[in-house]
Amino acid sequence: MDCFEWTPSGPRPLDDLLVARRAWRAEGRVVVTTNGCFDLLHPGHVRFLQQARARGELLIVGLNSDASVRQLKGPGRPLLGQDDRAAMLAALRCVDHVVIFAQPLANELLARLQPDIHCKGGDYTAEALPEAEIIRQGGGQVCILPFAAGYSTTGLLQAIRTGA
Repeated sequence: MDCFEWTPSGPRPLDDLLVARRAWRAEGRVVVTTNGCFDLLHPGHVRFLQQARARGELLIVGLNSDASVRQLKGPGRPLLGQDDRAAMLAALRCVDHVVIFAQPLANELLARLQPDIHCKGGDYTAEALPEAEIIRQGGGQVCILPFAAGYSTTGLLQAIRTGA
């Protein structure tokens, strides 16, 4: 599995975070996860991440690698490289850890982290969420948060391109 915890001083092995995760579980701390591309960070992302963090004591964000973003979004994406996207996410007070993963879906990462709660935006449903079964198998629950209307990376890109 190609994934690692991002830190400003360079990548850290995921195993270090997994050791900490086991300790948090033993302490009864609620770990929340989410995942996505987070290309062109916008207010909708920030509100979503704040809402996710409010559901637990630690927020771990799974971030799609550059290669997996290209796979999901097509050529020309991401706009910003994975290290830049990770740095911006990590700078947010509500984000405790950022993990970059290479697959299009975060299933392998989530199976290893076994979050207590996994949050996704309202553009998903719990039934259609690809990660839902992995979360439930690990004893966690899926939480769908309201979608921030008026904000999307695709919409912002269109507005930039058309000058709207």
